[in-house]
Amino acid sequence: MIGCGLWGRNILRDLIKLGCEVLVVEPDPDNAGAAADAGAASVVGTSDALGAVDGFVVATPATTHRSVIENVAAAGLPIFAEKPFTTTVRDAEALADLCGDRLFIMHVWRYHPGIEELGRIARERSLGDVVGLRTTRTNWTSPRTDVDGIWTLLPHDVSIALELFGALPEAEAALAEMHGDVPVGLVGLLRVAHTDAPRTSGDGSGVRPWLAVDVSTRYTDKRREVRLHCTEGVAVLSGGVSDHILIAHGGAGSGADTMQTEKVPISTESALLRELRAFVDHLGGGPPPRTSAADGVDIVRTVVHLRSLAGIPG
Repeated sequence: MIGCGLWGRNILRDLIKLGCEVLVVEPDPDNAGAAADAGAASVVGTSDALGAVDGFVVATPATTHRSVIENVAAAGLPIFAEKPFTTTVRDAEALADLCGDRLFIMHVWRYHPGIEELGRIARERSLGDVVGLRTTRTNWTSPRTDVDGIWTLLPHDVSIALELFGALPEAEAALAEMHGDVPVGLVGLLRVAHTDAPRTSGDGSGVRPWLAVDVSTRYTDKRREVRLHCTEGVAVLSGGVSDHILIAHGGAGSGADTMQTEKVPISTESALLRELRAFVDHLGGGPPPRTSAADGVDIVRTVVHLRSLAGIPG
């Protein structure tokens, strides 16, 4: 495991829960001490000092991912890199070309039990055809210093769209909120391409589901909401940790007196634990994690496009 900062400590904790012997690379003395205290089998300052390993988890700042991954790629082992994968399309493409099918990206919300349930609803059309997806992701400021809050928050919702639609939507419009010269929020509209639309309308004409995203680091309360809008109802996941999906049954013409709601139970197991289990299983010969390097490139490209549409420099 390379990097053991604030989020990396959670990764280390869950890898140990999964029975892994975790060797940590962490040059920062405070982080190295925390890794040792948390149960790392060893802590070294550089990847060159690592012993034999089965794979790599990269949890360093996003702006270092290219150099870190290039440094370990020669080992020919599977690599699981935290999001954001990179902050430029060029870096993402270079890493995907270098590592191919050995590199995967940690888009944790694709493993959330609630997102998996929404995906089932979308695929089985149990609420009719999918119309669109609306996501809200807010909090106050961000603990990360290497990237702004949009890079911290927005990739989650783009990856959720990939999980539910089976294809990434195309960015059409975006508006940024700036605090001085720092981007602190973005509202974006995306739509699935005609060729990728997961469903068609009754008359056979392609209907393109939309994604409306709202991310911000200017909310005093932490909000996480994913709403799947369908022709016969709306399914809602509220909060990062929930034990149910709330479904409101009814079409556009149904009144409040005829609307029916139900709670669909979901697992409360940690999404982080679930995605790390997928990688550990892959190291043992199991299927690959859900987000390939190619998917990771497309997610970075989508975020970069939204930022450009919003007029965010760089």
